Amino acid sequence: MRRRTPPPPSPLPQRDGIDAVRVRLPTTGSWSTVREHLTQRLSGAGPGVVEGMFEAGAVVGADGRPVPGDAPYEPGLYVWFHRELPAEVPVPFPLRTVYRDEHIVVVDKPHFLATTPRGGHVTETALARLRRELGVPSLGAAHRLDRLTAGLVLFTVRPEERGAYQGLFRDRLVHKAYEAVAPYDPALALPRTVRSRIVKERGVLAAREVEGEPNAVSRVELIGHRPADGPGPDRGLGRYRLVPRTGQTHQLRVHMNALGLPILGDPLYPVVAPPVPAGDFRRPLQLLARELAFTDPVTGREHRFRSTRSLEAWAAYEDWAAYAADGPGRQ
Repeated sequence: MRRRTPPPPSPLPQRDGIDAVRVRLPTTGSWSTVREHLTQRLSGAGPGVVEGMFEAGAVVGADGRPVPGDAPYEPGLYVWFHRELPAEVPVPFPLRTVYRDEHIVVVDKPHFLATTPRGGHVTETALARLRRELGVPSLGAAHRLDRLTAGLVLFTVRPEERGAYQGLFRDRLVHKAYEAVAPYDPALALPRTVRSRIVKERGVLAAREVEGEPNAVSRVELIGHRPADGPGPDRGLGRYRLVPRTGQTHQLRVHMNALGLPILGDPLYPVVAPPVPAGDFRRPLQLLARELAFTDPVTGREHRFRSTRSLEAWAAYEDWAAYAADGPGRQ
């Protein structure tokens, strides 16, 4: 089988921890110039944006030199440029480095911070922040944690080793355990293993369970509860340990909701809530990636990490409820 030739390295440095966009011109098409193709390809950027990029010399070839707008279209040619990104509201919570060596970085991510650039979250992501703060432009994510979920995330230092670490998650060789705060139901027998088939449709915010062969398995354990007739405002709440055996989108949130125990602060389950304005960091989802353990595929070391974050609704419910109602969240 013929091996695919890898693309050349980017001639542009990162900007704010974000790689330049790489575009390979299609091998077929009727465009006469590079500018004509990019104008069509980036039509959503707005009038005059692509023209301005060429005038500023912001579109470059593999040698780092600006590509003229009237350069003839050349099938297979690579060009690079940086997108002009809209300003993002900073996520005002610290990203804590738990462990770092020459191969990996493990961080304790706060709620509301996306793991990797996606959609409207680009520079305000754990990956971009770490690249800037640690000065390691080669850093990449070995897996992802939902933006609304706090806890442990593994990043890799060397691109050539990233596949080995990603393979740990693909092959289910990583032990992961989460904690959550949700209603307490004394009639529900726990611990138990939940199995179901979860489907997440593109463009639909919430995942759903459907009939069919299970593709999602979660272990649910109760590790503490407050009596329903207790004296405090947190009465009737439970603290849960959740161990996913598979990695479907929103799996733990879907399974807890199916048990009648929707996780506190969840904007999707059981009901999709209206979107909140940018910069609204109130009512954080009470879900935390607490434990991460694996055998390092490069060094052979046994790694076991534990988040030191607390879930506010369990540790200080009145504070969580107060800022959920009228103030910004804390981490």
